[in-house]
Amino acid sequence: MNSVVIVGRVGRDAEIKYFESGKVKASFSVAVNRWDTKTKAEVTDWFNIDVWDKQAEFAGEYVKKGIQVAIDGRIQQDKWTDKASGGDRERFLVIANSIRLLGSKRDAEVI
Repeated sequence: MNSVVIVGRVGRDAEIKYFESGKVKASFSVAVNRWDTKTKAEVTDWFNIDVWDKQAEFAGEYVKKGIQVAIDGRIQQDKWTDKASGGDRERFLVIANSIRLLGSKRDAEVI
């Protein structure tokens, strides 16, 4: 089963794209901190998030830099050939099924 839950802070406001087909996509990033036992320091992992349709419209309105969110979704791998270098490229991103806004009432007031 391909399932992931990410809890972290939004790194950039959601960017909305509208397609001729009527589909809507929002993209944003989420930072998740973890402790690295080797370096004995906190490390930040960044995740690129894509969300579609009704959830995308929600993200466009409410997902803003700095707020804490919980993302439930799946991991997707994209592969392509870079035209400039001719090399194969790949990236992993999270396709969100749901977005929950977290944090205090003070955080919610910013929304």
